Amino acid sequence: MSGWILGFDTATRATAVALADGRGAVLEARDDPPRGARPRHVTRLLPLCAELLDRAGLRFEQLDRLAVGVGPGTFTGLRIGVATARALARAGDLPLLGVSTLEALALGALEAARAQGRSIAAVLDARRGEAFAAAWASEAGEPLAGPLIAPAAFAPEDLATALGALEPPVLAVGEGAIAFRQVLERSGAFVPEDEAELHRVSAAAHCRIARRLSPTDPDQVIPHYLRLPDAEIARRQAGGA
Repeated sequence: MSGWILGFDTATRATAVALADGRGAVLEARDDPPRGARPRHVTRLLPLCAELLDRAGLRFEQLDRLAVGVGPGTFTGLRIGVATARALARAGDLPLLGVSTLEALALGALEAARAQGRSIAAVLDARRGEAFAAAWASEAGEPLAGPLIAPAAFAPEDLATALGALEPPVLAVGEGAIAFRQVLERSGAFVPEDEAELHRVSAAAHCRIARRLSPTDPDQVIPHYLRLPDAEIARRQAGGA
């Protein structure tokens, strides 16, 4: 499949956008709020998309397809990203593809994992003392083969136990790997320094993954939360009480 793909992800605090052509050239733009600051998905997502189209000299109707990160991640961030992607796909009559944020994060670190002879684990901070994570072998190439550890929400100690059982040892990347560094490193995982680019979700990986996927109806692209939102948990607890 040739043509232009616009991809974006709002599953984490960052707003990541990429535009890729059929020859592999990629333009990227992103917004990374300072630690402790609120995400700016609502105000930055569409301007970043417009910026990349401008830089490429493209009109929206010249796109071939759209790709959006479907998580797991923050409830609000995923809702914003998926709703925006659906609206754009309908407006432009464009194919829409949902991409796993964990797989995209792992794909961005795949070459580093291979160079180190390690498996690759993508780990996002799920808040409430948990992590969203999955792991893959690094020698399988693209697309990533079936995961060694399927995407799920983990307590840090449980994730460390699961990663520690993998051979070869694991390269763990993502904001969750930073947040739970000490626990994961005790399991034998290697976590790059906090500021390493490997920890950042890149929408360029979304474009690479989307190029080999079959599009679906925009309404079938839904967030992968992996657990109930905080508000729903509170409501159920209040109902139980």
